[in-house]
Amino acid sequence: MNLEQLRGFVEVARLGHFTRASEHLHLAQPSLSRQISTLERELGAELFHRARGHIALTAAGETLLPRAQRMLAEADAIRDEMGELAGLRRGRVRLGAPPTLCISLVAEALSSFHDSYPEVDLHLIEGGSRLLVEQLAVGAVDMALITQSDGPPPAGVSLTRTPLLAEELVVVSSAARPPVARTPAIPLSHLATLPLIAFDESYELRATTDAAFRAADLTPNLVLEGGEMDSVLRFVERGLGVAVVPAMVLFDRPTLRSVRLAHPAMTRTVSLAHRSDVSPAVAVAAMRQVILTTASDVARRDPAITSLLDTD
Repeated sequence: MNLEQLRGFVEVARLGHFTRASEHLHLAQPSLSRQISTLERELGAELFHRARGHIALTAAGETLLPRAQRMLAEADAIRDEMGELAGLRRGRVRLGAPPTLCISLVAEALSSFHDSYPEVDLHLIEGGSRLLVEQLAVGAVDMALITQSDGPPPAGVSLTRTPLLAEELVVVSSAARPPVARTPAIPLSHLATLPLIAFDESYELRATTDAAFRAADLTPNLVLEGGEMDSVLRFVERGLGVAVVPAMVLFDRPTLRSVRLAHPAMTRTVSLAHRSDVSPAVAVAAMRQVILTTASDVARRDPAITSLLDTD
């Protein structure tokens, strides 16, 4: 068994097609087929069900896939770190983050990191926190910013999570319209009377606000639902209604104003996660430090954001 065989196996499993996998690997299809056949002989098990126009994993293939992905990720990490130490390569950082953090904390951290390490290759993977935990498990990202409501990692995967921030969810409205309240905070009962723009049901934010209204036996005044973050903020800017969003979303958006929620307040915890069983490369460790510093800076700017980092 060698890394080339495993890489070929993973690509066929990912694309479900030998021809497309061979093109992606810049390898002749007969060579790829021989690699897979050799791997199957060495393992003593068929890895794919081969049918005309369709490739599917066998039970043995499904067992091998996550392990092969982890082995390839570890091999890549070793190459990166050895290259950095030898001064032969620039390094690489693969960071995962939810879209709501990419327009605030992540944008600042990446900008600061690039200023200090302009030759390091940066890769950003946007997605929901549950997806990012899965990406960590298979080694597709080096670290990820995730939120508290994610649940446990996949079986057999140990993650180290460093809590960074406790962030309040705030009510945003158009800065071009009169304020929705004259007080620094409003109760949930007041929010229920305002025209509310709600996110798509796949958003954790939607689930959190819906649960808060149900717990308080309140019915929100929905004027629009089903939007993504960018479209919701644009609708708010145009005065269609208000929305409940994380406090950091307001950074660098002068067209929006916010008011905090009184009792009950809604918050989320932002953590930085990485696999406990994989040693970070030099560039990844440097990015981690930049994210920690940026998180501390962000918390000092807004009373609705609290640092959870130990400063002792």
